[in-house]
Amino acid sequence: MSVLVLHPGEASLADWRAVFEGATPKLADSARAAMAASAAVVERIVADGRAIYGVNTGFGKLANIRIATDDLARLQSNIVISHAAGVGAPLEAPVVRLMLALKAASLGRGASGINPDTVAMIEAMLAADLLPLIPEQGSVGASGDLAPLAHMAATMIGVGEAYLKGERMSAGEALKRAGLAPVELGPKEGLALLNGTQFSTACALAGLFRIERVFQAAMVAGALSVEAAKGSLAPFDPRIHALRGHRGQMETAAAWRAMLSGSAIGASHLDCEKVQDPYCLRCQPQVMGAVLDLGRQAAATLAVEAGGVTDNPLIFTDTGEAISGGNFHAEPVAFAADMLAMAVCEIGSMSERRTAMLVDPALSGLPAFLTPRPGINSGFMIPQVTAAALVSENKQRAWPASVDSIPTSANQEDHVSMAAHGARRLLAMAGNAAQVVAIELLAAAQGCDFHAGLRSSDGLEAVRALVREVVPHLEDDRFFAPEVAAAAEMVTSGALAKAVGLDLPGMVE
Repeated sequence: MSVLVLHPGEASLADWRAVFEGATPKLADSARAAMAASAAVVERIVADGRAIYGVNTGFGKLANIRIATDDLARLQSNIVISHAAGVGAPLEAPVVRLMLALKAASLGRGASGINPDTVAMIEAMLAADLLPLIPEQGSVGASGDLAPLAHMAATMIGVGEAYLKGERMSAGEALKRAGLAPVELGPKEGLALLNGTQFSTACALAGLFRIERVFQAAMVAGALSVEAAKGSLAPFDPRIHALRGHRGQMETAAAWRAMLSGSAIGASHLDCEKVQDPYCLRCQPQVMGAVLDLGRQAAATLAVEAGGVTDNPLIFTDTGEAISGGNFHAEPVAFAADMLAMAVCEIGSMSERRTAMLVDPALSGLPAFLTPRPGINSGFMIPQVTAAALVSENKQRAWPASVDSIPTSANQEDHVSMAAHGARRLLAMAGNAAQVVAIELLAAAQGCDFHAGLRSSDGLEAVRALVREVVPHLEDDRFFAPEVAAAAEMVTSGALAKAVGLDLPGMVE
């Protein structure tokens, strides 16, 4: 794995994508001095006997209880083990890696009062492919992602479970095999590790990266559907989109023009009697352009959040102060996740409508259910049903998480963001949408096969060839599930965007 040097507060979304895809992050050497300076401030405050939340006081509703000096180390270990109360399935490894990297970079800003050697433990774990087992459920997104991050911190002190190179074992055993010793937490360090939005942000970023792939694949599948249905190119005329002025709409329309340029299929019906296509073809720039703009807005929010400091209290080395605030409240992440949920829901919705149009001979002019011999064969009848089921599921999941709040900690934390599950659902939603687009891809390729003797554009012919390498033309019914899975792999891997040979617009800039 390649090593990626992260400069806290300056990492780009491309950097975070690289970590998500397997790069090993390492903080820039300059971060060490900043962390040491903030840890020294905490030491001075403790020595002076000043009260500082979470350092020599209790937590949450117990913040008014002063903790004796002899109990300060125990206080930090207690917060870790008591807060590690997550439930549910383990979070997938790439997202855990991203969460750890985000936490290290946030602490590396030097505003959290944590010793650089403690943060080095996170780096060492990542380098050794030692990942904490993080249960997916248990965070309400304020005060930060307490339960998930507590499971991360628990592994650092040798408690709980972890994965070493993919093998599940006790955290203590994983540290031993990796040649690492459990850390001993100093004042504020447990709180600094637990407090923050890194679980929610990691899930949202992972969702963003996967949704962007699905978005670009849906553009390619949508272009192939235009060809299969012999749709009009007029709706992609740049003058239409310039008059409205939305950037995403103009960019996606330009991409479809480029993908469809030079098509003999398109040229074959320029003088046909059809006046207008269904919205699923004609309004692609308007819908997918809006999806693109929304995704970019969410990406911009997440880029800021990923580089921010979101624990509490914060340490200001220039004045020697520890100030309590609320940067742990993940409302920005919750809003971004809600936007992405709406966006990916619409990607799938439009894709399914194109599949439904293609299998309907009254709309597409193609054989019923895209089979040469309907009746004895059902063709694409049930794949369209599968797509409809997945789209409906995504619609239910798209309900905004950010509008909900349940007070916690005896009403001390009386408004929360619900960003954690709002972001986590994006992974499943992106997976559903990928399957929907995969079904459209197969249907559109099958539809184009009925235009024998006519070629599409060079880019779309390359896409058809890619599909046909693994999924042959459907002459008679056969077992469909493996073929949908193979097409979904093309969607999620980025192979379709690569095959079409164009720089398609993306959400991450």
